[in-house]
Amino acid sequence: MRLVTVGVAGSMPGPASPASCYLVQADDGTRTWNVLLDLGAGALGALQRVVDPADLDAVTLSHLHPDHCSDLSGLYVYLRYHPERGAVATGVPPHLPVLGPSGTRERAAAMYGLGDDESMDDEYAFATWQPGVPVTVGPLTLEPFVVAHPVEAYGVRVTGPSSLRAGESATLVFSGDTDYCDSLVAGARDADLLLCEAAFQEGRDDDVTPGIHLTGRRAGRVAAEAGAKALVLTHLQPWTSPDQTVADARREYDGPVELAVAGGSHVL
Repeated sequence: MRLVTVGVAGSMPGPASPASCYLVQADDGTRTWNVLLDLGAGALGALQRVVDPADLDAVTLSHLHPDHCSDLSGLYVYLRYHPERGAVATGVPPHLPVLGPSGTRERAAAMYGLGDDESMDDEYAFATWQPGVPVTVGPLTLEPFVVAHPVEAYGVRVTGPSSLRAGESATLVFSGDTDYCDSLVAGARDADLLLCEAAFQEGRDDDVTPGIHLTGRRAGRVAAEAGAKALVLTHLQPWTSPDQTVADARREYDGPVELAVAGGSHVL
């Protein structure tokens, strides 16, 4: 299993990265499966440097804020109008699975400006997350769990074949957007890699309404309590200090800590 951090900026695209988008790849002995965790603003462009969007097997959305889902509009255009692989050219609707919170189908259509009698149902096969109910995509199992954010939001636990330990599985946990919560600790239990947001900065954002984002320190606390084997911090806003965020995480967690970078990758 391999994680590619396509877009890592929080709340909006930053000067060095698109917004939230992570590609999980896994081989089943026959082919490589490609699953996206989020498809935020600006991410579709960077994604094309890694994989042909027509080769995606599923798109999953942690929640429906634009920095996590707005490039569904561009992907719709690609899947419909690409001159060789698009549905108009091939006559074959792709029905790409899109899993997300309730209302994802309607939000996607509204973002693109479709009328009441129009839909994206030929291009996308929408499904709503059911907390604790696993979804299988090829060799990958995705388990959503509710997290603490102002809108309906999920973290996702992804289990698939390990690329480092033959015959064994590996687990990646994506926090989505969340503040500290027991469900995140439980969802990240014993993960090989915890990909965890840390948008807020310790000492600067202490008075911001709770229940929105983690800080580096709180992300470190989650990793320590969950027994995660490694922590990768992501979703930093452009004005959040990367150095302080990493240092704050290390105050709580003594395992490996690093900062996600656009175009980076991790083998699990």
